[in-house]
Amino acid sequence: MTGMVAATLVAALIPVAGVAPAAFAASGYPSWNDVQAAKASQAATQAEVGKINGLLAGLQVAANAASLEAITRAAESAAAQARLATATRDADALASQLSRATASANALGERSALLTQQLIRFGGPAPSLSLFLSEKSSPTLLYQLGAITQLTGQAAALVGAAREQRNLVHSLGAQADVARKVRDALAATAQKNLAAAQAAQQKANAELAVQQENGRVLYAQLASLKNTTATVERNYAAGVAARQAAEEAARQAAENQGSGSGPADSFAPPPGVTVDPAAAQNYARGAIGAYGWGGDQMSCLVWLWNRESGWRADAYNSSSGAYGIPQSLPATKMSSAGSDWVTNANTQINWGLGYISGRYGSPCAAWAHEMSSNWY
Repeated sequence: MTGMVAATLVAALIPVAGVAPAAFAASGYPSWNDVQAAKASQAATQAEVGKINGLLAGLQVAANAASLEAITRAAESAAAQARLATATRDADALASQLSRATASANALGERSALLTQQLIRFGGPAPSLSLFLSEKSSPTLLYQLGAITQLTGQAAALVGAAREQRNLVHSLGAQADVARKVRDALAATAQKNLAAAQAAQQKANAELAVQQENGRVLYAQLASLKNTTATVERNYAAGVAARQAAEEAARQAAENQGSGSGPADSFAPPPGVTVDPAAAQNYARGAIGAYGWGGDQMSCLVWLWNRESGWRADAYNSSSGAYGIPQSLPATKMSSAGSDWVTNANTQINWGLGYISGRYGSPCAAWAHEMSSNWY
């Protein structure tokens, strides 16, 4: 688990029911005739059960891998969009500075030209000499010499300021050109990453559809072989997965290894994620009773997952790959709570509560560990 901390695509990762993938008809998947034949002997039944369990595990692995790829690509797309936004702001700021500097340089040029015209009216390119050769009285001469001196100084200052402003315009122009090139390159990268994220999402949707449809048939076949029901078999599989997750958590604890690596640092929402921290907390408040926890434990849970993820179902740690409200690491652990673990905050919470119960016993114990170690 990890501690607390942004691009949205256009499709939804939602269960696709009623699809009949060609994959089930492919070699390796048992037919109902195979299942009936396997009932002829205990050995054949056990072999067929083992085969079906292996196929179910393979479906889960494939769906998890595709979902994890979609999360990773969505995170890359979000990061690329953030870099593009920053580069665009920089390019716009430089363009604005360049516009202001150009206007200032033009204004200084105009003022310098006006002063030059005033000096010329005093006698051309050498006004002081013209005054000395004139027949004007001494007071008038001194006044005009003073005016010329003042105008000459102002003209020199304006010329210098205009030169500096032109240099600034040149420098800003070069910087703006570089910023535009950086922005355009990042825009291309962002578009590429977006396309990759969309492709990964389509693959994840397809894998999830295969898992759900083939899993439906396989669990029904498994139930037939074992004289149970598909619901019983699904629940049993979920229980096995939860037990394995708890055993792994205990192993990590014995080895003093955390299952996280610091705060979630971004949001990488795959399509279909509903981010509603308030609703997530309300769900958790109603779910903790099953563990015998009360309001004090809910307070600890709020603090814990506020720090971990802000109670956002799309919270993502770009360095470790931890994901979701409980910051599961690896993210695919949450599949033991449901195939919709990528998008469903409630599924994430269910897994997280089970993890906390198995690893620490209570949210407050998990929070204490979080405070001392910065992970739980």
